[in-house]
Amino acid sequence: MQLEIESRNVAMTPRWKAEIEARMQDLQRGHDDLLHGRVTLTKNRHHKKQAKVAEALVVVSLPGRHTFTARKEEKTFEEAIRSAFAAVETELRKYREKRARKEVRLPPLPPYRGVISKLFPDEHYGFILQDGGGEVYFHAHALQGLSFDQVEDGMEVLFNLEQGEKGPQATVVMAPNPLESKVSV
Repeated sequence: MQLEIESRNVAMTPRWKAEIEARMQDLQRGHDDLLHGRVTLTKNRHHKKQAKVAEALVVVSLPGRHTFTARKEEKTFEEAIRSAFAAVETELRKYREKRARKEVRLPPLPPYRGVISKLFPDEHYGFILQDGGGEVYFHAHALQGLSFDQVEDGMEVLFNLEQGEKGPQATVVMAPNPLESKVSV
């Protein structure tokens, strides 16, 4: 990992530099995903009347254009360095935990069943006869995993239902078995 350490309006001390290098190594411990790190210490001259004149800016970059930044102002540079690194460490931990999860989220299946009853191919819409009776309008945009050309009269479908301007309307229409939506050659 490439590390840049710089200071503005204050001379960098060997103690600050050693602490920054050690904290950057701690961020990398157990992970080899950090590409670049930059730490800037700045003495804020415009804060003379305020207690917080020491600022630490920590920026780390990971693959995939992920950048984490923390800027902390404290009374001393030691405190500012600790605060900024703690903030970056928290964000990196959250990011790494999220990336480590292997759960796959599948969208829930639509709750209603029915059969395609009418098709209007030129207009790209049709109607579904609901189980229990009643027709529901659907447009080609509501099809998921199916093209309008694959839909046929009498085909069983699952769908979501909402009240449209002119009556019940299917917002999602899909085959009950995902394999049915594949075109056989």
